[in-house]
Amino acid sequence: MPVAKDLFPEYGTLATGENEPSRNIRRAQKLREFQNLELPPYLAKQVAAKMAEKGLAVEATGGVAVQRIAGGSQSGQKALMGASSSALTKHTPSASQPTTHDSLTNLGANLTQSKPAWHAPWEIYRVITGHQGWVRSVCVEPENQWFATGSADKTIKIWDLATGKLRLTLTGHIMGVRALGVSPRHPYMFSGGEDKMVKCWDLETNKVVRHYHGHLSAVYSLDIHPTLDVLVSAGRDAVARVWDIRTRDPVVVLSGHKSTINRVKFQASEPQVITASADETVRLWNLQAGKTMTTLTHHKKSVRGLTLHPEEFTFSTASANSSKQWKCPEGDLVLNYDDQNAIINTLSVNQDNVMFSGGDNGSIGFYDWKTGHMFQSTQSIPIPGSIESENGIFDSSFDKTGLRLITCEADKSIKMWREKPNATAESDPGLEWKPKIYQTY
Repeated sequence: MPVAKDLFPEYGTLATGENEPSRNIRRAQKLREFQNLELPPYLAKQVAAKMAEKGLAVEATGGVAVQRIAGGSQSGQKALMGASSSALTKHTPSASQPTTHDSLTNLGANLTQSKPAWHAPWEIYRVITGHQGWVRSVCVEPENQWFATGSADKTIKIWDLATGKLRLTLTGHIMGVRALGVSPRHPYMFSGGEDKMVKCWDLETNKVVRHYHGHLSAVYSLDIHPTLDVLVSAGRDAVARVWDIRTRDPVVVLSGHKSTINRVKFQASEPQVITASADETVRLWNLQAGKTMTTLTHHKKSVRGLTLHPEEFTFSTASANSSKQWKCPEGDLVLNYDDQNAIINTLSVNQDNVMFSGGDNGSIGFYDWKTGHMFQSTQSIPIPGSIESENGIFDSSFDKTGLRLITCEADKSIKMWREKPNATAESDPGLEWKPKIYQTY
């Protein structure tokens, strides 16, 4: 008996007269090739028609086209797939349990695409002024009573979250304040600035009690671990430094980026550090080993936005005209978001799966986290007296309830947002959703 041999190129077609073992090899290769690709409904209809021509059963469920392989010989069981949309859910025939792409090789596999959930539109309900320079950073304290903002005017201001009134102004930095964070375990607030300094503020005395020395250039971002007494800071010197909050000692220095680190976050459960850099990469670090676990190279421009979902093990990153969602801790790509056509500076997400995206040109997008669909698009309007170029959005944060959003802007203002009262899916349907093919690479 002759040895089975696959004579065809990787992306070739089956030739007439190809023997059965070679056909099976080819089908296996094609299934592997499309393992991470998924099917939108309109393409599923085309597939259904082709399957019907082949004598395979096809059905529609809930008005959405699905495909079911219900018969045929072993050699005739094939899954036809198109380009990718990561906004898809896979179902078993009972639609009760999720499955994987590998199950498409089994009989009775269904494939459907999820429609994004409806979200109420967001609107500005308060504009706060008081800073004399660009407002570069914001953080909300764990008890949800107040929030802090840092500015190019070298000050940190504490604002009442309910009323928007100024509580306190802190001075100590000699250059602009670019990063803020409040400890969930101690009465401390941390700030990082263009003066290369990381400062620890005692919130009971409103004074600086510690300095963390080591950065060689401006500090652009910091984060506090929710359960450990460690702090991570990063900036223009292209390294992330992890500090012991109590002793001020450096725990580890995470080096590997080739340019400025714009954002840094703790992923608490691993423990893990995530950094987004101007070198167009995102790195996932093993905090215990102090080494890079994964380098994500999918972005083609400086990565400025980074946010972690408060309840899921997923995070999103953003660069110019590109936002992506990833899965922790490996960094597997989950989906691409709808384009915003802007250099995106900031991302924030709440518990209701609403993601905010703010651009350098003042453009604003609100997204459904699960599907990547932009359901609202608007533009920030500079306050009277500002010039047109001062409409960029630098930082953002939802409060702890996820019902209020705070944005920091180039017109020296702070804007507070909330969902539109009494909005319904009929009165405010949002931007039209159209199934799209998203590349996952």
